[in-house]
Amino acid sequence: MELKGRAHKFGNDVNTDYIISGRHKFKTLDMNELAKYVMEDLDPDFYSKITSGDFIVAGSNFGCGSSREQAPQAIKCAGIGAVLAKSFARIFYRNAINIGLPVVECDTDAISAGDELAVDLSKGIIKNLTQGREIAVKPLPEVMITILNDGGLPAHFRKHGTFNL
Repeated sequence: MELKGRAHKFGNDVNTDYIISGRHKFKTLDMNELAKYVMEDLDPDFYSKITSGDFIVAGSNFGCGSSREQAPQAIKCAGIGAVLAKSFARIFYRNAINIGLPVVECDTDAISAGDELAVDLSKGIIKNLTQGREIAVKPLPEVMITILNDGGLPAHFRKHGTFNL
């Protein structure tokens, strides 16, 4: 599974309220509508800057805070191809995989805002096309690649009728 896009860089401790503020959940439960507000408290123009397939790149502890499932769902519905971070809150990491949003733990120091990236989840390689660098990462387990390729855990169950990995 290879993904290509541009990096949008954030810092450490990006919590689920920064990803999608709770104040928007009272307006609608439509994920495509909520996607328009992704990351707005950190970058009010974020949604207008992204192109389908782009990456959120962050420091450590991405997705901390509440276990709000809307956070990874809104990121995915906004068209983000994957989230790359030094570390993730475990519940966010699992929720992301379950809904089909790729998440990659890696050293993000060599990635700058605007860099063009190619991410190969199976091989565990991030190519920074802008800087001409490669970042090795631990490849995702095959079970997670299968779930992501199927579009998330519910889609996997619909496709296979069981947890057949």
